[in-house]
Amino acid sequence: MNSPRLKSIVKLFESCRYSHDLYTVFGDWCECSAISMSNAVDLVNFEKREARYLEIARKYGRETMGTFSHIMGEVVIALEERPQDILGAAFHALELHNKARGQFFTPYSICQLMARTVAGSAEDMRKAIAERGFLIAQEPAVGSGTMVIALSDAILEAGFNYQQFLHVTAVDIDPRASHMAYIQFSLLHIPATVIVGDSLAMRFREDWHTLAHVMGSWSAKLGTAGKSAGEGAIALSPAMPPRAAAVATNSSAPEQEPLAPPIEKNGQLRLF
Repeated sequence: MNSPRLKSIVKLFESCRYSHDLYTVFGDWCECSAISMSNAVDLVNFEKREARYLEIARKYGRETMGTFSHIMGEVVIALEERPQDILGAAFHALELHNKARGQFFTPYSICQLMARTVAGSAEDMRKAIAERGFLIAQEPAVGSGTMVIALSDAILEAGFNYQQFLHVTAVDIDPRASHMAYIQFSLLHIPATVIVGDSLAMRFREDWHTLAHVMGSWSAKLGTAGKSAGEGAIALSPAMPPRAAAVATNSSAPEQEPLAPPIEKNGQLRLF
């Protein structure tokens, strides 16, 4: 645990363990953070998620909720410094994977190698973009989102702005993992629909659309392409069930025009 940001995040979480169960605190922080981001763009689910946010907040005092805000600040800075799976790393550093019955997240360095292999060459990406106009990635067991983050980084290294040319449909059976992925995708401005559900049993409970999904009008793009999200997609794991992939196309999130964030010269959006 050499990262100063990771150490700070772990220290902030551990400051809550004296009055609350740390595993529960971590899950509640993830859900509250995900709701805060979702409610800025998804009016359809706003009331239900806002009620859930308040329900969680009532469990904690003002000091703990203040700590939640500080943790988010550290996560933002960590992802601003470089693409990484900072939440997956924090989950392991806090040794919560033991309490989660052996739930391990793949190290980011391994995911980088896998992502470069799956994504192919810059020429492969150029051909795929020329044919459809964008790339599609599917992840039926997304975890904290590390494979998708690594893929986005690989696409950027190849000279393409993933914020404009990539859409992700990701599923996980664990709501905590789905929230972790959604937070990191949102902060990295990855166009994505994250679904809480069981890819094997074909049961899906709820979907979370990132700001980049809404700002980029991806529901319309996917529909206009006349293809299901399962055709010609980059598969990060075993094949995505078509029903799950279709959620991104049939999005219930309203298309809005939020205030435009700052943009670098290379076309990448910054967090602030």
